[in-house]
Amino acid sequence: MNPFDLTGRLAVVTGARRGIGRAMAHALATAGADVIGVSANLEAAGSEVEKDVIAAGRSFEAIRVDLAVPAAVRDLGEELARRERPVDILVNNAGTIRRAPAERHRDPDWDLVLQVNLTAQFVLARALGGAMIARGYGKIIFTASLLSFQGGITVPSYTAAKHGVAGLTKALANEWAPWGVNVNAIAPGYIATDNNQALRDDPVRAAAILDRIPAGRWGAAADIAGATVFLASDAAAYVHGAVLAVDGGWLGR
Repeated sequence: MNPFDLTGRLAVVTGARRGIGRAMAHALATAGADVIGVSANLEAAGSEVEKDVIAAGRSFEAIRVDLAVPAAVRDLGEELARRERPVDILVNNAGTIRRAPAERHRDPDWDLVLQVNLTAQFVLARALGGAMIARGYGKIIFTASLLSFQGGITVPSYTAAKHGVAGLTKALANEWAPWGVNVNAIAPGYIATDNNQALRDDPVRAAAILDRIPAGRWGAAADIAGATVFLASDAAAYVHGAVLAVDGGWLGR
């Protein structure tokens, strides 16, 4: 049997509308999983991610939820956990970023980034993780970051949240591994997405970043596909609490 085959599995992917989330949803569908996409601005029908999943021969459901609203996140987790068809894979990918020097980083920006990038991720993991424990099976994948390991520049809230994601990954893995639930994270490197458009538009920063990447290029969202399928599959049955860097070699340098 193919240990990477996800046929019959149901995956929830947050932040699925574009970028890394869309690539993750597509990868899971290509491996056989049906997908529920979650995003604040996800179209009810006809989205690009829906087209990707349908083209792979799998079913897609769109759920429009703003993860910046705590009550909406709690309701989403509870509703998904109550469904007749259980969620096998939770990909906690949604995120946002605010850039400003630390001495000018506003409280509302701090609160927003921590809510979307960390608190909402925990609330969903708690709701679906409880259901997975009861079944004795489940896969939870967080999207961490290079800034789960480093400090970054002018992104203190994002760095704090992504350090938190790495710690949360390990904490949940410690508790849930005995119950057949794998909790891991992917730490993308510099992937060309909307979140880092400001960096790519800065010729000095862009050149400095590229010079440090041994692979010699910025990553594409599709570069995250293989790691996503691996951690969602039975091939990773003995992988718990890992933060897998997909970074073109950045951390190695």
